Amino acid sequence: MHAAKETAVYTHGHHESVLRSHRWRTAENSAAYLIGELRPGMSVLDVGCGPGTITADLAELVAPGGRVTAVDAARDVVEQARAHAAERGVSGIEFGTADVHALDFPDDSFDVVHAHQVLQHVGDPVQALREMRRVCRPGGIVAARDADYAAMTWYPATPGLDEWLDLYRRVARANGGEPDAGRRLRAWARQAGFTDVTSSATAWCFATPEEAAWWSSLWADRTTASAYAARATGGGHAAASDLAAAAEAWRTWGADPDAWFSVLNGEILCRA
Repeated sequence: MHAAKETAVYTHGHHESVLRSHRWRTAENSAAYLIGELRPGMSVLDVGCGPGTITADLAELVAPGGRVTAVDAARDVVEQARAHAAERGVSGIEFGTADVHALDFPDDSFDVVHAHQVLQHVGDPVQALREMRRVCRPGGIVAARDADYAAMTWYPATPGLDEWLDLYRRVARANGGEPDAGRRLRAWARQAGFTDVTSSATAWCFATPEEAAWWSSLWADRTTASAYAARATGGGHAAASDLAAAAEAWRTWGADPDAWFSVLNGEILCRA
């Protein structure tokens, strides 16, 4: 097994405002590109499972007879994923902690290895994909999906959001991550040694007044109250007043009846 590389700092942390968006995610809205590959009886490794909403969906999609192993670097959020599965009554899931740079599983352990919004936050995404490939059986699937922050787009034009996006990308890179990961997934997979890579892209779109209010509120809260806020100010990237202004820009945008926001996500299905 490869030695672990230094892992990037997770820019967002696990503040309630972060988990609010993570819990909204489902296999349908966040892993549709993978669903067609899943069959009953498959074994799946879900890397960076977060609060486990996608994980539970994956377990249902490989039932009966399938199993999902769900891991995350943060023990507390793994416990939330465990509780979510129990609340839904979904079985066939094992939970644990792991570093994607050095997964503690034997070679060829899983039919499918999945990572959603993970590779943008790790210190060495190519090494992470090599590890995901190592623990995937020959002929299996390694699947990854990541947002591309530079490709985010919204209406109406809001200068404060332009400033927020510029700041976010600087903070994420200072933490060792790559916020524009979506466009790089295919290249990273090829560097990791995959030769059979299917690339695609899908978007989240927040377009109703209710969706815009929800999206803007969680980002306003995330900007001032999550680990991101501490890393932005502690790293000398912004003052607290800058974050407060960005949060207000989010709330102003979210209250506009014409508000529309889209997040482009790159996706890869790699045959191991």
